[in-house]
Amino acid sequence: MSTSTPDLLAAGTTMGAVTLRVADLDAMTAFYRDAVTLTVLSTGPGRAVLGRGGTPVVVLEHRPGLAHQGAGQAGLFHTAILFETEADLAAAVRGVAVAHPGSFTGSADHLVSKAFYFTDPEGNGIELYWDRERSRWSWTHGRIEMASLRLDPQRFLEEHLDEDAVRHAPERPAGVGHVHLCVGDVATARRFYVDQLGFETTAELGGSALFVSAGGYHHHMAMNTWTSAGAGRRRRALGLGLVRIDLPTADDLGALTDRLRHHRVGTRDDGRTVSFEDPWSNLIEVSPRA
Repeated sequence: MSTSTPDLLAAGTTMGAVTLRVADLDAMTAFYRDAVTLTVLSTGPGRAVLGRGGTPVVVLEHRPGLAHQGAGQAGLFHTAILFETEADLAAAVRGVAVAHPGSFTGSADHLVSKAFYFTDPEGNGIELYWDRERSRWSWTHGRIEMASLRLDPQRFLEEHLDEDAVRHAPERPAGVGHVHLCVGDVATARRFYVDQLGFETTAELGGSALFVSAGGYHHHMAMNTWTSAGAGRRRRALGLGLVRIDLPTADDLGALTDRLRHHRVGTRDDGRTVSFEDPWSNLIEVSPRA
């Protein structure tokens, strides 16, 4: 039975693993395994799947013939990996900081979460974060209260780094909490991700950024124009290959498919998964968990 209303994604919607097209599979696998503290779940010709607790987080696909994406284009802003505890987050932050000290780009207390930002060896953005309990989040007129307050990385590590968490990090759960995209304009992003796909708007930053979610999460996806204003459809390049969205049931997927077809969004359906592109050629794949 569908758990969604006709115009919205189901409340139990979550994000799945993000696929990245990479030039150096070995180096990228080592980064996400050894620094970010993910586990290699499976490998195949030109492919590696990494995750935590059996849950895929990043899928790396070897595409050495592709060029890096040019400046100002649409694509990935960051993949946000959500950790269950501050100790697990601290272990990952230390892992990246020690192995790749030049990759750190910032940190912030967002009120709903604590976040640390990095870039991987091929320039893909990463957010490593932990959520406060939902009971501590503040909403006003349907909008989540978020901020970017100072978060001192060294103090965070001093307070939360736990050697047991470091030793056993790959065994502990983690997953993709949200995906943040670079887009050409926010109005088009709202029309596609809210009006057609069925997310709800949770926050906006003027006309430069939009945050959306299902079921009252602070955001499952975000889109900004900070480096990509006016960008058109992407050319095939290294970087973002696929964004996955997981719905609770097959009925929820059916409801979404009907809505997309109503809005004349072109879809591909293999009987289990429905895939389609957003206005900037970012490929999205949606499947049911049950």
